[in-house]
Order: sequence, then C-alpha cells, then structure tokens
Amino acid sequence: MSPADPALGLLEPLDPRTREAAVLDALAAMIERAGLAIGDRLPPEVQLAQSLGVGRSTIRESLKRLEGLGVIRRRRGDGTYLAARLPPPSPAVPVMVRLEGEALLRLLEVRRAIEIEACRKAALRATPPQRAQIARLCDDLLAIVERRGEYRPADMAFHAAIAEASGNPMFGQILSRLDALFERSAESPFSRSAFGLRSFPPHRDLSDAIQRGDADSAVAAIGAIIDTVEEEIRQIIAEGPASPHPPREAQDHA
Repeated sequence: MSPADPALGLLEPLDPRTREAAVLDALAAMIERAGLAIGDRLPPEVQLAQSLGVGRSTIRESLKRLEGLGVIRRRRGDGTYLAARLPPPSPAVPVMVRLEGEALLRLLEVRRAIEIEACRKAALRATPPQRAQIARLCDDLLAIVERRGEYRPADMAFHAAIAEASGNPMFGQILSRLDALFERSAESPFSRSAFGLRSFPPHRDLSDAIQRGDADSAVAAIGAIIDTVEEEIRQIIAEGPASPHPPREAQDHA
C-alpha cells in the first residue's frame, strides 16, 4: 500500500451542487491532514474520484489546476506527487487564495533573481535610445496607474524594455514565459484592480537609475518593487482579501 493511501479515509463525497468549488478545498485539506510531505505520492485519480463522489474528469481538472499552481507534479505512468508545501490552514482565508498566493511567492523568487540581473545590466548597457524608451514607458505606465486604468500591458512593456536593454535576449524570453505561467480567475484577489498598486512608485526610481547608469540604485529599486508585491501577497494569505473590487482581467507584477 502506498504511503498516501490512508489519506483516502479523510475524504467524504461532495455535494454535486458545490463540487466544482469544493474539490480543490477537499484535496488540499486531505494533503494537509494526512501530513503528506514533498515527494509523497497522492492516491490515484480513480480512487480520489470515488472517495469524493465526483467524476474522474473533475479530479483531473482539479489536479491540473494544482499542477499549474506548482503544488503537485504529475509523472506519466507513475502517479501524482506533492511538489510544494501547503500554507498553514486559516479559517478566515479560502484555501485557493492561500494556494494562489504561495504560488505567486514562488514565482516572485524566480523573477527576483532574473530581474535584479536584468536591471543591473540594463543600467550599464542601455543605449541612449533605449534609456529614452524606458523613461517614456515609465511615464505612460504611471499615468495609467494614476487614472486607475488597465495597467498590465504597460507594465509588461516597461519591464520588457528593460530586459531588452540588458543586451541579453534570454532575460526577456524567460520573463515573457513567466508572465504566461500563472493564470487565475477574475474572482481571485490577485486579479483585482487594487492589487500591486503600492509597488508602482519605485518604478520611477528604477527608470531614473537606468537613465543615470546607476546599477546599484537600479537593483535597489527592482528589489523594492518585488518586496512590496511580496508583502501584499503575504498579507492577503494571512488576513484574506480586502473588500472586493469589481473584477477585471488578471494582472500582477509576478
């Protein structure tokens, strides 16, 4: 018997009316209550489906969602394994908010390493036209933020211009893939219009540092940007989302 099989006893059939919303909560609770560690194998799909009283396709979609969040890793012909620790339980914060938040924090770790070096290189290597473009894109971005507009495309363009100015096209390619790696619903607190707004003032510092060719200040500015977003994510994980705002297209800096 696999180490994960006793976990099946912790599952109960779900009400069909709420199963789409509840199945992820049930799986996350099972992992946490069974004490599964990173590297442990989860029960097979068919057994999960039977225990929860849902179709196998529902389980498959839920596992796909958890895989997208980096919580599990699926090996063809071998099984499904826990790949990341789960956040501690909190009755005030829905499990999916905590899972999304933890996934964003993992993504930020990667972005921090990449963007610090990209910004350093951009400050040292950018040509005069590239510096001018970065300054213009920063002006455009902050103007959009000021009027509470859809800032994600402008934010992506600003960071893409910095990556291009680094002189290493791999920075831009990797960051572009990271942007597409994590998707969330419009209902997610990490998709709301107010998420990440506190991180925008340091964008001006970053742009100005690149204009001066000041690599140390550029690194400090991108660090401040990422620190601010990380702090906000941790606050949401701990306390839950603030009063909801009208949902809109997913957006972040992670």
